[in-house]
Amino acid sequence: MADTVLYEVADGLATITLNRPEAMNALNIATKVALREAVQEAAGDGAVRAVLLTAAGERAFCVGQDLKEHIGLLAQDRETGSGHTMSTVREHYNPIVRALAGMAKPVVAGVNGVAAGAGFGLALVADYRIVADTAAFNTSFAGVALTADSGMSWTLPRVVGPGRAADLLLFPRSIKAQEAYELGIANRLVPAGELHAEAAKVARALAEGPTVAYAAIREAMAYGLTHSLDETLDKEDELQTRAGSSEDHMIAVQAFVNKEKPKYLGR
Repeated sequence: MADTVLYEVADGLATITLNRPEAMNALNIATKVALREAVQEAAGDGAVRAVLLTAAGERAFCVGQDLKEHIGLLAQDRETGSGHTMSTVREHYNPIVRALAGMAKPVVAGVNGVAAGAGFGLALVADYRIVADTAAFNTSFAGVALTADSGMSWTLPRVVGPGRAADLLLFPRSIKAQEAYELGIANRLVPAGELHAEAAKVARALAEGPTVAYAAIREAMAYGLTHSLDETLDKEDELQTRAGSSEDHMIAVQAFVNKEKPKYLGR
């Protein structure tokens, strides 16, 4: 794994850190490959019970595609007629988003600075976004004559509503932290100096929680967004049966009866 993405697992929490602060954590090919590997590793590791996605530095969470690399690749495409550059959506962004959205464990994004383009998209895939009060978001895509990727055409309308999503995608602008909170993009605002500690605290709490129940909650919400009430009720029945048969459910009930704090096993 390239050093542009750091990966660490401790006490059930996988921390994935974008590590190109000098480039505002822009996504060049090496970083996208490393991020894809890290996210897929976290998704497949049974010892990982929660994931924290964050970034190094103070200025940026991720400004999206590395346009300096991108323009060179576009020039190569023109010379060769390959058109390979835009396959990055299929080869990198889609697998990353699918792994983040589909893993059976909660994902927290610690947004320490600007999140633009695919960086904004990555933050939106997380279940919970803790945002520095100095951070900002920007869809950016239309500003460089592109459409949304990194799942944003699916996530953004569901977070802010179709009307606001159309406005933000068609007319890209900087969305300051307070507005992001009011729109529901940020779940929690914290002072910039406290961002990393607070994000780690929240992610660790989730890593110590009832993992099977969290996975069911993720699945139920995603399912309910695209299915009827009747279908969703059937899905809730299926998922509640699964959660109810987990060891953690028995632990929680016994702890409640004993007036104790439950110590979950994640299974």
